[in-house]
Amino acid sequence: MYILSIETATSVCSVAVSEDEKIIYEKVHTEGPSHASLLGVFVQEALDFLKEKAILLDAVAVSSGPGSYTGLRIGVSEAKGLCYGLEIPMIAVDTLKVMAMTVLAKELIGAGDLLCPMIDARRMEVYAEIYDSQLQVVRPVSADVVDENSYNELLSKRKVWFFGNGASKSQKSLTNGNAVFLTGIFPSAAEMAKLAVEAYNNKAFVDSAYYEPFYLKEFVATIPKNKVFS
Repeated sequence: MYILSIETATSVCSVAVSEDEKIIYEKVHTEGPSHASLLGVFVQEALDFLKEKAILLDAVAVSSGPGSYTGLRIGVSEAKGLCYGLEIPMIAVDTLKVMAMTVLAKELIGAGDLLCPMIDARRMEVYAEIYDSQLQVVRPVSADVVDENSYNELLSKRKVWFFGNGASKSQKSLTNGNAVFLTGIFPSAAEMAKLAVEAYNNKAFVDSAYYEPFYLKEFVATIPKNKVFS
């Protein structure tokens, strides 16, 4: 099974091709938001690689957010065009879950610990979801305005690992001893492979004609003003 994955939810732009769960091609750019100029180039280089190896794609996977409106729009548009042109299915992969899987693979997490991937929004707002060490959702994604009281109920009982581009700005507020911060964690196309394969095997495809990702701006519109999540 060959799947091309696209990740553009944050300022990182990445493309990967997986053979089952093994990565056989990858391009990553981490130096700021440049999806409009780079993604098409990365995808074309991946397609050239596949042509050279006489490999046919089975599906395209794209990061579903939450994330940057512009980044996700570019990534999803590229994925839709590929799926339409190649007549193959499209898979949407949860961005925060990909980040949590990346941390779990490092084998740092204790059995009772929690994981909290964070995507930066604005000011002190982040978009976060909380998982346990079995990657089960403890609290679904929400928009959190982080202050010194955020996540206290969880931090009073268990160690919580915070990571992602929203975690660094939260560190000054989250001073509980059970709050642990990891740096250098960002969503990438290569880390999408396992979830993409699972989705393919379960035929969990999305309609490439009508699919819309989890744009941050749309989620913000549903949050009452001055609402604080903890």
